[in-house]
Amino acid sequence: MATPSQPDPRPEEETVRYEIEDGVAWVYFNRPDKRNCMSPKLNRQMLRVIEDLEFREDVQVLVLTGEGVAWSAGMDLLEYFRMNEEKGIGAIRQSQREAYGWWERLRWYEKPTVAMVNGWCFGGGYGPLFACDLAFCAQSAQFGLSEINWAILPGGGASKVAAELLSFRKAMYHAMMGENLTGEQAAEWGLVNECLPDDKLRARVQEVCDSLKKKDTNALRATKWAIRRVREMTYDNAEDYLVRAQEALNDFGGKQSRKEATRQFLDEKSYKPGLGAFDKSKLD
Repeated sequence: MATPSQPDPRPEEETVRYEIEDGVAWVYFNRPDKRNCMSPKLNRQMLRVIEDLEFREDVQVLVLTGEGVAWSAGMDLLEYFRMNEEKGIGAIRQSQREAYGWWERLRWYEKPTVAMVNGWCFGGGYGPLFACDLAFCAQSAQFGLSEINWAILPGGGASKVAAELLSFRKAMYHAMMGENLTGEQAAEWGLVNECLPDDKLRARVQEVCDSLKKKDTNALRATKWAIRRVREMTYDNAEDYLVRAQEALNDFGGKQSRKEATRQFLDEKSYKPGLGAFDKSKLD
């Protein structure tokens, strides 16, 4: 007879770990023996970690990845679902708010974010996957909306993520069939930017982070927010929003940065905008 599952005894602060290397914060789901599924403990700790990192001067880019062989297998069926359902609607809502809260914080993060999907990404894992600005996966990664296989719908934003990132027919197939996608399929279908051989994944993510670090910080923030906002706007509303967003950017150092970039291009002829970023170290 199988032994019933038990709550994870590890302390809350150990469910997430991070390291900072040369301007990049590598943040890890840290429940490898549980395929990094998200428990209330992990969700609370993740919010603390990403908020602590958001305004640190030694962090320019945040990478979200998983310890072990998984990125995240989704929500913890025991601790997030069964145990909270036994406690009632108040516990259910509290756990939902804790999970959705850090995903929302990540969607509107002040700095660029990259999902490095090193393994399984299932169900609730689609929330933080979509919250990250860019996403890269290993060839061995598996993506799945398995909710239909245990009689629920893809909630927690997962259905919205599928509808946003996939075509209508592919989103329907993915959600209704409960079949997994390979890393290569995830890239072809648009869930991630690229699929890499497992041993090349981190190097590619590091390359992307190094490129992002060279961009103007304020412009990056305004750009990533603009792309998310305009997806839900009409064309005319988007035009107006982008005019106002650029004006706001000007007040946050954008005008000075643009003048310096223009000077380097027109006067120094030291860079070409279509081939790379201007040298922001020359800003006063």
